[in-house]
Amino acid sequence: MQRRTLLRSSLLLAATPALAQAPLHMRAIPATGEQIPSVGLGTWITFNVGQDPPARLQCVDVMRAFFEAGGRLVDSSPMYGSSQGVVGDGMRLPGARQRVFSADKVWTGSDGAAQVEASRALWQVPRFDLLQVHNLLAWEKQLALLQRMKERGQVRYVGITTSEGRRHREFAQVMRTHQLDFVQFTYNLVDREVERDLLPLAADRGIAVLANRPFQEGELLRRLQRHRLPAWAAEIECTGWAQFALKFIVSHPAVTCAIPATRRVDHVRENLAAGRGRLPDEAMRQRMAQHVAGL
Repeated sequence: MQRRTLLRSSLLLAATPALAQAPLHMRAIPATGEQIPSVGLGTWITFNVGQDPPARLQCVDVMRAFFEAGGRLVDSSPMYGSSQGVVGDGMRLPGARQRVFSADKVWTGSDGAAQVEASRALWQVPRFDLLQVHNLLAWEKQLALLQRMKERGQVRYVGITTSEGRRHREFAQVMRTHQLDFVQFTYNLVDREVERDLLPLAADRGIAVLANRPFQEGELLRRLQRHRLPAWAAEIECTGWAQFALKFIVSHPAVTCAIPATRRVDHVRENLAAGRGRLPDEAMRQRMAQHVAGL
């Protein structure tokens, strides 16, 4: 048993450098055809570290590793406490402003334009690539604002968000009746309701999809890590549960980018590795979901 374990570990270590050199899978934004990597970086909870200097530096190290590994899309929100300012720290890294695909949100019932400007100043970017109405808060008012900003060239893409299965019926109605570039909602190995409605609708309407809560804020991984990764996961070049979970998400043809959040450099590198190598086909995706459901 020890020899088999050592051999397996040696093979994984030998394969890791080659996989790290493989190109990231890119996904087209339907509205323009622009390509972005299929794995991004979320900041909910993990980057909300206040003014703690070591914690902020740790987050900057995560952003450095993310960009060095080929990542681009970083997602944040005014709702996320100090996260936007921490992202701004990372924007001081050499080349970060040129590399980043900046995705932020409007989360207010009042002056959305003032909030966007405050967010932009915290990020230290000239403009956002994507602005989203967060959790549909005052969406009629704020989506109209974002559309005007897009017409004036103040933002490149606009969208709406929700999470944890909230308000899907209303969300779908907005998707059907308004011109959107992006939508963001929860999708993972366990939360699969959007496979029935929102994912097909996004594909039909030509809307890019950001998948949030890919690990259920870590709860899914904590549960999975009590079990051995199945040997057949090697068929899609998975060396851990995080990659297994992310490859399930980004292999869905309607998903543009998954946005896992982390405060650890080793984790962000592992997450980006899920955007490389072989992806599951539909039969493998069903096998993955059934395996997790049975644990």
